[in-house]
Amino acid sequence: MNLTEDRSRYRVVLCGASAYDKKYYFNEKFNGLPESVKEELHILCVLFTEDVGGIFTVAFDLDGHVLLESQKEEGDLLYDDVGAPLMISQVRRKKKELLRGLSIYFRVTMLHEDAAVLLEEEDEDDE
Repeated sequence: MNLTEDRSRYRVVLCGASAYDKKYYFNEKFNGLPESVKEELHILCVLFTEDVGGIFTVAFDLDGHVLLESQKEEGDLLYDDVGAPLMISQVRRKKKELLRGLSIYFRVTMLHEDAAVLLEEEDEDDE
């Protein structure tokens, strides 16, 4: 298997929460994020699982795109299959700036891309 052929399978998890064991996980590789961002992510993940159930994760693909994923354990009848994708869409809209910032942070710190170039691209996208 070639990495370029199957890039979609690889991701780096930033954080997540589980309605099953009532736990929150934060990847310590991202301790450099501001405390306010860490707290916002914590609240986001926990509230998501309280509303929808299952497991919710925030992750990055190998290109630095933010992935919002929700899944359930087999046989979970309380998981909201309809609400999960709707809530993910709502999070993408309402937390657009946070998600952009996380993507830039990942691309600079983990992929070693040039911050000035990324910020310039962001400015062009806003026009």
